[in-house]
Amino acid sequence: MLTESLAIKYERLQNALCAMRSVLIAFSGGVDSALLFKVAADVLAKDRILAVTLRSHTMPASELDEAAGLAAKLSVPHLVFDSSEMESVDFTSNTADRCYVCKRIRFLELIRLAKDRGIPHVVEGSNQDDQSDYRPGMRALRELNVRSPLSEAELTKAEIRLLSRKLGLPTWNKPSAACLASRIPYGAEITAEKLQQIALCEHFLHREKLAEQVRVRHYGDTARIEVDAACLPHLTEPATRMKLLGFFKQAGFKFVTLDLEGYQMGSLNRALNQERAESG
Repeated sequence: MLTESLAIKYERLQNALCAMRSVLIAFSGGVDSALLFKVAADVLAKDRILAVTLRSHTMPASELDEAAGLAAKLSVPHLVFDSSEMESVDFTSNTADRCYVCKRIRFLELIRLAKDRGIPHVVEGSNQDDQSDYRPGMRALRELNVRSPLSEAELTKAEIRLLSRKLGLPTWNKPSAACLASRIPYGAEITAEKLQQIALCEHFLHREKLAEQVRVRHYGDTARIEVDAACLPHLTEPATRMKLLGFFKQAGFKFVTLDLEGYQMGSLNRALNQERAESG
């Protein structure tokens, strides 16, 4: 049973989508966009919804497969097409506004598609918690009038997981995901090769069930692994450590480090935040 507060937010989300009447959903298949997709499918006619997944080097192939599977399960039209942010030097140069550049490129593509299909609204899955971290991509969404119904309903990540479980979504306990480019420190060039290295190594950690929440930070020839703190002892066991080292070195890293602090959302923003504090 939902708490009164969560029930109110859920109703707010339903009403917002009903009022839009027809939506194009930026659909990654993650926890947030899956809930948005499910609620839209519940309150709107199927021909009033189009889910679109943007294929890119910044997205693991497994995520694309999971998005397609969920769309098929809900019998909602789903399109996959290639995004072009990797063609932009403003993105690949990896400044602090990287996310803004990427979101603007991607959502301009989605807006054009929506216009061609006669769909009045483009929506995406940012939630209330996303307001607390440095996220320049949110500025692009505001500039382009892209709606964020979960955030508008003031749904937090924890509430989205609870509601997803109540609605029977398999994504309710899926680890939080993020664009693979977020593993590369600001100022270091983003390349398809680096993104592939990251994807391979993170897939290895998931496949071997070494951790659920994983980030492989890319520092040139060095990989810095972040996992939930509870998983740290297992990764340092001799057999596991040697297997991990062998895979990461085969993937192209010369050095492999383990962050003893464990996974921290937005950890690459710390240096940026410190620079801003010092200059301010």
